Amino acid sequence: MRHGKKFNHLGRTASHRAAMLSNMASSLIIHKRIVTTVAKAKALRVYVEPIITRSKEATTHNYRTAFSYLQDKVAVTELFTVVGGKVTSRPGGYTRILKTGNRAGDNAEMAMIELVDFNEFFEGFNEDKKKSTTRRSRRGGASTPKTSAPKAEVAEAVVVATVIEDAVVETVVAEDVVEDAAEEVVAEVAAEEVVAAPAEEVAPEAPADETPEAPAAEEGSEEETK
Repeated sequence: MRHGKKFNHLGRTASHRAAMLSNMASSLIIHKRIVTTVAKAKALRVYVEPIITRSKEATTHNYRTAFSYLQDKVAVTELFTVVGGKVTSRPGGYTRILKTGNRAGDNAEMAMIELVDFNEFFEGFNEDKKKSTTRRSRRGGASTPKTSAPKAEVAEAVVVATVIEDAVVETVVAEDVVEDAAEEVVAEVAAEEVVAAPAEEVAPEAPADETPEAPAAEEGSEEETK
């Protein structure tokens, strides 16, 4: 019987457990999320959150303290350059544990532990949730929800805008078709004029050439008769 068992020993000796948690903490800081068992994730959260708190102040003492726990220069650099800037305004609770089901081999309960400030999906979800919250009036009256456009009106506005866009597109297409047809008609008329023009010019030229020759012949005949 184990009396006064304050924490989960995880079936390991103290040195083995410290080395395992140090490696897991370094991996969590570098990759921002890891998958492990629920028991290890809970133990890692207790181990790594005080180290993340020290990253808010980049002092020599905090650097050395973090390195004594992590034993990894890359993880310490990542902690103070990237993670520390993200968690400056957070007073704690830097990690999140999400259960993912049981492992196929030994049916162990699995979970994903991640840094809260590096999950873009949950950041967007929290922002939407904050926008929909209500605000109390200063006089202590009932909470007044923030004014927002009803969903039905928004949907109608979207439908009307879509119909208008379709009508504009149809009008533009019809104008293009009319312009193309007009250009084709103008081109056909011009082609017909070009074809008919030479025939009209040749017809009057023939009599003009023949008329001056006829008097010349007559004058010659008159001279011969004289």
